Amino acid sequence: MAVACSMPPLPNLLAFALASAILIAVPGPSVLFVIGRSLVYGRAGGLLSVLGNTAGVIVQVVAVSLGIGAIVAESAVVFTVIKLAGAGYLIYLGVQAIRHRNQRTATRIEAPRRSKRRLLGESFIVGLTNPKAVVFFIAVLPQFVDNSGAPVPLQLAALGTVFAVIALVFDSTWALAAGTARDWFARSPKRIARMRGAGGVMMIGLGGTLALTGSKS
Repeated sequence: MAVACSMPPLPNLLAFALASAILIAVPGPSVLFVIGRSLVYGRAGGLLSVLGNTAGVIVQVVAVSLGIGAIVAESAVVFTVIKLAGAGYLIYLGVQAIRHRNQRTATRIEAPRRSKRRLLGESFIVGLTNPKAVVFFIAVLPQFVDNSGAPVPLQLAALGTVFAVIALVFDSTWALAAGTARDWFARSPKRIARMRGAGGVMMIGLGGTLALTGSKS
């Protein structure tokens, strides 16, 4: 009952869910990150990356709901620091993937060693330091809020959670598809090394694009 009371009106919620699904279906930075990680670490690593990235987005949703996100969006300095930190971290992950692209055992090809906790933690940082997501939440979520209904922060949180859940489903699909393609390439050591290298290049390119493009507006 309490959850229902915190939700926006059903028409608003459905309209937002539809808009989110359309937006998420178009491959963007999050999809490229997930594909890159799946090519390097396989389906399990890709799915863990999706979970970690989604957890970071949920923290952003909470921050926006509490008004903290507005500070990030309105401050050029804070926005730039977060943007460069996230870009730098993506580039670091890409470099690491390329460095370890030839890692294998004597009997079979396997992903570069990463604990589940580390995979989740790395992806959480990427999701948390994506400033464009903060700007999106601040710009779009309020348009679907009913000011005469439940408290606005609760409605913002509910909408943001809907977005995160839809993104989780779509990104997981991409992770499974890329991970399956990786399994096929794994039949050849040279092919899987190239695939891991390609995943690393994608993450480096994504980090460079994030660093060099966009503004707080």
